Amino acid sequence: MRKIFQMAVLVAGVCVPQLGAAKCGGTFSKFVSETKKEARAKGYEAGLVDSFFANVRPDSKVIKADRAQGVFQLDFTSFARRLISNDRLNKGVSMAKRYDSVFDRVEREYGVSRGVLLAFWAFETDFGAFQGDFNTLNALMTLSHDCRRPELFRPQVFAALELYKHGDFSPTTTTGAWAGEIGMVQMLPQDIIDNGVDGDGDGHILLKTSPADALLSGAKMLKHLGWRAGEPWLQEVVVPETMDWSKSGLRTQMKASDWAKMGVRSRHGTLAGRLPASLILPQGRKGPAFLAYPNFRVYFEWNQSFTYVLTAAYFANRFGGAPVFDAGQPERGLAGGDLKILQEKLARKGYDVGKIDGILGAGTRAAVQDMQQKLGMPADAWPTRQLLNRL
Repeated sequence: MRKIFQMAVLVAGVCVPQLGAAKCGGTFSKFVSETKKEARAKGYEAGLVDSFFANVRPDSKVIKADRAQGVFQLDFTSFARRLISNDRLNKGVSMAKRYDSVFDRVEREYGVSRGVLLAFWAFETDFGAFQGDFNTLNALMTLSHDCRRPELFRPQVFAALELYKHGDFSPTTTTGAWAGEIGMVQMLPQDIIDNGVDGDGDGHILLKTSPADALLSGAKMLKHLGWRAGEPWLQEVVVPETMDWSKSGLRTQMKASDWAKMGVRSRHGTLAGRLPASLILPQGRKGPAFLAYPNFRVYFEWNQSFTYVLTAAYFANRFGGAPVFDAGQPERGLAGGDLKILQEKLARKGYDVGKIDGILGAGTRAAVQDMQQKLGMPADAWPTRQLLNRL
């Protein structure tokens, strides 16, 4: 799910195409024609280009899916409870045993824990069972034609063309997610080119049908993005009530040993004392609490949703034997329309909260925390009715 949420929340802007690039907007047929010219200018043979684009069509369902991602408005506990089930956990344990040799290779060559990939595999496609039924080329061309952020999708069209040239992509039968991700762990075409691994040795990189290809490719991409072998990524902790809450959030990093001196203790295992870590309070000071280590930040290169990233990282811990997290008794947070009102108020005060969308993103969290400090409230970055009333 490479950076899909980041794509979804970017503010719409005017398309400024590169020199010689097909211009977004206008008729789709003209856009296809200009894209074909661009492909030929890149050195692809005319016959290959014509066959690749022969049946391309716009897909209105792609645009609809792009505009509607309401699941990210859920709080962490609700989101995690929805995605994580005993069935998924048990299936993951079973898959870990079934592909034990593949996971051994993943850990040996890329230093990525099997739990990390099992969590992605589960969330993205239910271990390959549901990989998406959108025609990938149609999806990429539709999003490239749309003028919200074509610069993110146009390169993926040509990456797909390169895969087609080598027999690893079909413009008519390759399907996946609405934003062009392919296979069991949902990778974009360019990521497949950059990090694809022929795990089963058949001479092709087929992420839809080969678990070995998919898992090794996903691991290689994580390493490429900065994954540090042998280090943790997330750890549930218990936090004292006397904590300075303004130190919470990804903006602040201290050694885990320094957090321990402040009274933070691990709920499972021991703290990685020498590593820098941030205190994460996804639902404020009365909710669950975690220390996030450097590897946690790599997750945001895969997906930009804080809630998704935290849930995936926590689920990876479950595969390593961690207990069900303590949800605590968080104050009721703002959501939907109320959160939009809060975002509007913060924006009028000069804060950059990003798009007014009712989603608690990094910008909104930072603004909330800063405003809480100014108002003398516990600065835990959790938006509540009390904060809205104070504003």
